Amino acid sequence: MRILYLADIRFPLERANGIQTFETCRALAARGHDVTLFVRPDTTHPPRDPWAFYGAAPLDRLQFVTTWSLPGATRRGGYLAAACRRVMTSKADVVFTRDLGAAAMALRLPRSMRPAVVYEAHGYAPAVSAELPRLLGTATMPSPAKLRRLAAREARVWRLAEGYVTLTKAHRAELTERFGPRDNAAVVADGTRLQTPRTFTGAPDGAPQVGYAGHLYPWKGVDVLIEALALLPAVHGLIVGGHPGERDRSRLEALARARGVADRLEFSGWLPPADVAAAIGRCQILALPNVRSTISERYTSPLKLFEYLAAGRAVIASDLPALREVLTDDVNAVLVEPGQPRSLAGAIDALLSDRARLDRLSRAAFAAAAGYTWDARAERLEAVLEAIGARR
Repeated sequence: MRILYLADIRFPLERANGIQTFETCRALAARGHDVTLFVRPDTTHPPRDPWAFYGAAPLDRLQFVTTWSLPGATRRGGYLAAACRRVMTSKADVVFTRDLGAAAMALRLPRSMRPAVVYEAHGYAPAVSAELPRLLGTATMPSPAKLRRLAAREARVWRLAEGYVTLTKAHRAELTERFGPRDNAAVVADGTRLQTPRTFTGAPDGAPQVGYAGHLYPWKGVDVLIEALALLPAVHGLIVGGHPGERDRSRLEALARARGVADRLEFSGWLPPADVAAAIGRCQILALPNVRSTISERYTSPLKLFEYLAAGRAVIASDLPALREVLTDDVNAVLVEPGQPRSLAGAIDALLSDRARLDRLSRAAFAAAAGYTWDARAERLEAVLEAIGARR
């Protein structure tokens, strides 16, 4: 199948959005589909090679096409205009995107002028837009008019898109409750890249260390991890992610100093995707301490979760519905009360004191990762694509 993937991002992109987009397209191409990824150009000079940046061997079936990037407030409109032209002139069978605006734009075209559209939802836009100001502490509160526009757009894409994908069952259930049932709506979680061949290596000896990898936004709960470390004077921490001078990193470094843990907490900063596995492999335990929010409870399918499983390390995660779709307490993870440093610290201390349980959960995580590869994700996405082909 010929797939046109629309992503209004500079490319390659360091953040999870870029990794997930690249890996999804790469996995679909590896399964025999012809994929064109339509993006904005890299802002680094000279431009970086996406294959080298993401540490993957080139595939002829995956092509990157960049459009111009207009400055400031005109950037978004410029991309959508270029994407619209691309959709109308493309010989693709399917337009695939995780961009609600791009999906809505494509669906405004007459069916005779466009391919089928598959939208991959990463959250109910009005709920996300309304909650982000609280979660980030920086975003502007959306107006009621904007929330109404987003809700209308969500309803239209749910109703008209030929295929629909959510990352969690909770999100699909919410959309079904809001807008009614629809055909060809699949739940497909995110994934990870596994090393081949795979050999389980137990948690390292030495000073106990708990790791975290990912964004440093407040709702990700890194603050909770730092507060937990303050209750565990013998435990070290590793935080992978963030950039020097970034607001969230500066805030967390200040918190570490205030809680007296700065001398045993390492901030590695951003690492190339291919280097993250080696970094978190130095830890005995990996933490996913998301605090309660609509996003974390219903929509999240964090890449770090699947990277943690692939690393074969014991996972301690917040007990949230979206995470429980992948994790089961005392089977392949330990689930704790979200936002509670004492609960997290108690779980860390208990695991470090019970090597047999630590090893059992590490092995279970390692085994669970096999079900969440990018190739497995592409195979599940094919069910959506094949349903479109059958209708045609």
